[in-house]
Amino acid sequence: MEVSDALLQKYNVPVPRYTSYPPANHFTGAVTPDDYINQLENSNQGSPEHIALYIHIPFCRKICYYCGCNACSIGNGHLVAPYMDALKKEISVVAGHLDQNRMVSQIHYGGGTPNAIDPSWISGLNELINNRFRFISNPEIAMECHPAYLDREYIASLGRAGFNRISIGIQDLNPEITGRLNREPPVMPVSEMIGLLRNSGQDVRVNLDFIYGLPGQTVESFAETIAGAIALKPDRLVTFSYAHVPWLKKHQMILEKKGLPPPEIKMKMFLAAYDLLKSAGYRSIGLDHYVLPGDELDTALVNNELHRNFQGYCTRRTTGQVYAFGVSAISQLEKGYFQNTKDIPAYVDAIGKGRLAVERGYMISGNQGIIRQVITTLMCNKRINWIEQAAMLNIEPADLRNIMRIDDGKLQEFERDGLIRLTEEEIRITEPGSLFIRNIAASIDPAFTEQFHRYSKSV
Repeated sequence: MEVSDALLQKYNVPVPRYTSYPPANHFTGAVTPDDYINQLENSNQGSPEHIALYIHIPFCRKICYYCGCNACSIGNGHLVAPYMDALKKEISVVAGHLDQNRMVSQIHYGGGTPNAIDPSWISGLNELINNRFRFISNPEIAMECHPAYLDREYIASLGRAGFNRISIGIQDLNPEITGRLNREPPVMPVSEMIGLLRNSGQDVRVNLDFIYGLPGQTVESFAETIAGAIALKPDRLVTFSYAHVPWLKKHQMILEKKGLPPPEIKMKMFLAAYDLLKSAGYRSIGLDHYVLPGDELDTALVNNELHRNFQGYCTRRTTGQVYAFGVSAISQLEKGYFQNTKDIPAYVDAIGKGRLAVERGYMISGNQGIIRQVITTLMCNKRINWIEQAAMLNIEPADLRNIMRIDDGKLQEFERDGLIRLTEEEIRITEPGSLFIRNIAASIDPAFTEQFHRYSKSV
């Protein structure tokens, strides 16, 4: 695939990532813990019916310079015990408001670095969840892991705790590059790590995550990394574009001093990886995911049933309203978003006093729910059929287009640039258009106003 410099210069502008709609920087402090409790009750009659659980572990042994997550240094570990106890209390409180006939389809541990803490804490949380909830057949139970702390003993403990998907944050296979990022190297060869993980439990799948656009990376070096990753044959592979947001994460300014590659080089890194992965038989999913043929995500894409939330791409089978726990965690319910405080002592204090720690969020209006459905469909399945969407939403196609405030002139411009194929009934993203899908989504978002919110650039 080729993308011209002219297209890159034209469309490499700040746009939302659309992991939620409206995006998280629209959240306000107007929502309260009582609002969240009300919506917990209401969510029992909401859609999707299934329950997805997200658990945020903020602790890291070292903070990587590129990190854009809510993370903190574990230090001497004195905050771990009170934090994990608060997590258990929060899970129990929320579970008490949910219909016990509903089933958990997905559990996801993120961070921070979840495997920076003793595995007994993780096992204890999974045991609590198993006791409080019912599960669908073969739910996805996943955890993000740092390869520097994923030794044999930890891997065995994850198998015993029931994990069936592990995402390893490799970022780059070149130790010289990761060394510049304040990131420690894997504790063992990655090939050995993958083998141990796959043998740790029943049908354990392994994801490898990489970042492009970091200091020291070149098109050639990143291609070498991806070629090395292909040889490891992970079940899924992700190539994240480094999101430079120093106004939110000041430590990222360190990378400016080390030298960030320009957008045209970032694009060439992405395209080199894309071509290598496609040639190796991997299927492209959404913005940045690649899967082996037969993967659930591949089947969902073919059937136009791919879904997406803050934890990434998922299938309709594992899709649920997201109930999130821990600092900064965002619950994604049918009628609203609710985010916990980002401060660990404040979180522990609130939960200890029997209160939920919601600090901000957003209540979704009827029209916003419609817009969310359309944008999610575009971001996941790379197409919008107005007749199909209108039927799903029980409105007329003309009314749907009016709600979206469709700018036909802008869509025609995307078509002239080869990014979409346009008919009266459908928008379909082309292969080059998938690189700028965030721009296309922003064009059908009536609330998008670049001047009022700061976003990372599309490339």
